[in-house]
Amino acid sequence: MPAAATATAVAAEPSVCAPLPVLGRDVAVPLVTGGEVTYAALDQAASAPALQRVWDDVAAYAPYYGSVHRGAGYLSQLSTDLFENARRTVAEFLDCRDGDEVVFTRSTTDSLNLLAAALPDGCEVFVFETEHHAALLPWRRAGRVTFLDAPDSPAQAVAALERALADRDPHGPALVCVTGASNVTGELWPVRELAAAAHAHGARIVLDAAQLAPHRAVSVRELDVDWVAFSGHKLYAPFGSGVLAGRADWLREAEPYLAGGGASRTVVRRADGGVDVRWHETAARHEAGSPNVIGAYAVASACKALTEAGFESLAAREDALVRAVREGLADVPEVRFLSLFGDDAPRVGVLSFVVDGWNSSHFAAALSAEYGIGVRDGLFCAHPLVRRLLGGDTGGAGECGAPEPGALNAIRVSFGAGTPEEHVARFVRAVRELVRDGARWTYRTVDGRCVPGASGRA
Repeated sequence: MPAAATATAVAAEPSVCAPLPVLGRDVAVPLVTGGEVTYAALDQAASAPALQRVWDDVAAYAPYYGSVHRGAGYLSQLSTDLFENARRTVAEFLDCRDGDEVVFTRSTTDSLNLLAAALPDGCEVFVFETEHHAALLPWRRAGRVTFLDAPDSPAQAVAALERALADRDPHGPALVCVTGASNVTGELWPVRELAAAAHAHGARIVLDAAQLAPHRAVSVRELDVDWVAFSGHKLYAPFGSGVLAGRADWLREAEPYLAGGGASRTVVRRADGGVDVRWHETAARHEAGSPNVIGAYAVASACKALTEAGFESLAAREDALVRAVREGLADVPEVRFLSLFGDDAPRVGVLSFVVDGWNSSHFAAALSAEYGIGVRDGLFCAHPLVRRLLGGDTGGAGECGAPEPGALNAIRVSFGAGTPEEHVARFVRAVRELVRDGARWTYRTVDGRCVPGASGRA
């Protein structure tokens, strides 16, 4: 598909809805070659722009801001109702079971570290090496962790997990952590099948839905997962909010994630001079301190907006954008897309690739400086996976975005509910021009990043 036809082809598909309005959609950025262009935010797997509706809801609430659970005043009571209603909205969005808890956190990383701190003694954890570091690393402090090799197919992932679980102590607690969609390849993982395998062997499972929840409906009941974690800043809400939702028992039996006000019910001095504490047994047990009320409200607003827009139509539009990129670059042999399960595997709007003859940091810098396109380069906080996909040394050292020649890194383009077709068409055109003609500007390394040089045109 010629690059010029990309936007038209996407818009012409009958099942494709219009992009949802997002904050910053009209921001103009300067080009090193002169002039300005509307910024194309194609790094949404890292952080998605806030939906305009979410921002408007937050702005409407801001004058009524008050501390929750702690005041008799009107604004405090209003904020408390808003905070707890946000919890119920998230539970509905995730189709939680009766008795499940929704804990507000700072991010997916925070959520999974909270769960890691709540694991029962002797718990074994099973996690694939393909996970984002937020899901790969928190368990190391918990005890025994089994890191599973990257599978070549969904069926192989299920089989590998079943073999690993069959070898464990069947009487002790166990937890499986798995992503719903890869932050590197965008590929969808067989969550329901992995959950069935975990439960068949007496293990529980937590779903990292950071890349899944913004793009597909997530049902705790249908997927039969025990917990789910996601971040607001990937769900078209502002930074600083996240969710851990799921079974209450391990959370209720664990020491509070943070000790302090809000988590404690009563605190009394003992006769010997010490202190006795009774902790809450609800989500508040792990929400010590004054919570991020605006963040929770923003997450709930985003949940409502996505539900009302309809994930079926949002997914259809996203699929069309993925096809536009792949078909638009299909006749560019220098571009190689990265995949675990194959090019035709179902995926969300996340694609990673390398370009023969280019360092990925240099290519990403040229996309930004010469075309106003924001993508990401590096190892995407999933070092073992990217190194495997690139065929590099799995134990070798390296930093994300290292710009030296031959550096082991890739380029990631990602989009979402608010991405205009024109931005994808511009990206396809830019990649084709850079591969064909090279960069029009010189670039240099500053603090480990590739940036436009002062010497001007190449």
